[in-house]
Amino acid sequence: MFRVMLYSQWKWSRLIVLLGSVAGFALPIISVQGAARADSSPLQAAELLRTVQSWGVLYPVLAATLGLLVAIASWTPDHRGRHVYALVLPVPRWRYVLLRFGAGALLLAAPITAVLVGALLASWSAAIPAGLQGYPVALAVRFALAVLVAFAVFFAVSAGTARTAGIVLALIGGVMLVQVIANVARVDLDLVGKLQLVVLNWPGPLAIFTGRWMLIDV
Repeated sequence: MFRVMLYSQWKWSRLIVLLGSVAGFALPIISVQGAARADSSPLQAAELLRTVQSWGVLYPVLAATLGLLVAIASWTPDHRGRHVYALVLPVPRWRYVLLRFGAGALLLAAPITAVLVGALLASWSAAIPAGLQGYPVALAVRFALAVLVAFAVFFAVSAGTARTAGIVLALIGGVMLVQVIANVARVDLDLVGKLQLVVLNWPGPLAIFTGRWMLIDV
């Protein structure tokens, strides 16, 4: 059962997984291009850190994009078929959802592995100045956690009906609208800032996406 579902989800999301794997492999390598040689000065080492940090913002973007697209691809055929396929299977709904989730998470192992291989290759090939150190495994582990968190969030939203997704988007849009109106009316109201503190700061559910994503650091 799981193999059949894994194969079907692979057919639906293989392009996403392949492109994400290529991007995940290339990103660490590109981020260390132009790395100074072993006789680099402290200024060149600082420039290397700035370059790695500037490319680092793309890791959480890639993780969120992969989680979103694979989650949507996991449920799109069910929504198109009005969930008839799931209803005719001799398995309870909760197990069907777990199989869907497990298949999607397993497919995401490909881009996660690509990031790990790319980070290891980048750390090995770059001449890292004295005082700096490569963290390919830590970066790959953090990327894996971010991908799985994004996938879990968007999977839960996509599992519902179009009405459920509309309600979630309407709530988010409503908060943004209230914030804009408050700013125009010069009312001291900061809903977005408070929401950001709760969601994006530790121990918020999306705190993994914030902070510095550094392949090379002190």
